[in-house]
Formats: sequence, C-alpha cells, structure tokens
Amino acid sequence: MLQNPENTVFVRAATPVLVLTEAPIHDALPALPALPELPAPASASADGEVPVCEGWGIVPRLTLCVVDGPGDHGTMIPALAAPVLGDGDLADWCEDAERAGGAIVVSLPTPLPPHLDLPALTRPGTSRGGFVPLLG
Repeated sequence: MLQNPENTVFVRAATPVLVLTEAPIHDALPALPALPELPAPASASADGEVPVCEGWGIVPRLTLCVVDGPGDHGTMIPALAAPVLGDGDLADWCEDAERAGGAIVVSLPTPLPPHLDLPALTRPGTSRGGFVPLLG
C-alpha cells in the first residue's frame, strides 16, 4: 500500500526516525513504549531502549522508501515528496539509516501535530513501531 507523503516526516538523528500518520501498517506494528529522546544507534538494538520490530525491514531510497513487514503488511512512501526535519536532506537521512543499520518507525493513528515532540508522540497506547532494520 502507498503511504501519503503528506502524512510522513523523515527526522535526522543518530538513529533516523520515520514518522507515519494514518499509515496502512499502523495496526500491524507492535506497540511502542514511551521514548525519552532520540536514541543513539547502539540503544536501538543493544539494550532494548527501542524495541526491534521483528519480521520488519526498511529500504531507504531517495525516490521511494519501503517499510516491509510480515505477511502482506508493508507500505511504500514517495520519499522525495515528504519533509525532512533536521540539518540536511533526504540523501543524508538515507545515509543515516545505512550507517545505523535501519531506522526507528513511529506510527500514529492521528494526523501529524504541528510540532514533533518525540516523548509526546510515543505516549503508551497511542503510537506503534520500533527499530526497523535494513532489508538486504
């Protein structure tokens, strides 16, 4: 299924974040615990601060970003049409994802808020997702 790029934000960080709203994969992703801040790459997989989405994978590319899950779950994002927060552009975000070995996917059931506040977005019970490793 295709994700509306207007409901997508790529966030540059040590471990890049992909924020999706009203995504077709929302209910298929695991519940996401509250995150105090953007974690470094090691915390995404080493100490479990950000749970790994087992059976999921991400392919970060400039024109199309794919988040593939188990079974028939997955979505494609027209990446060039979506905004990137932080210094740099989508090419930098893709490089960040390659360097980190994946990205943190945060899926929200509601429209994007005017200001992205990760702790507020990851309130227990509202957001879904986790660290999604690179496919390949």
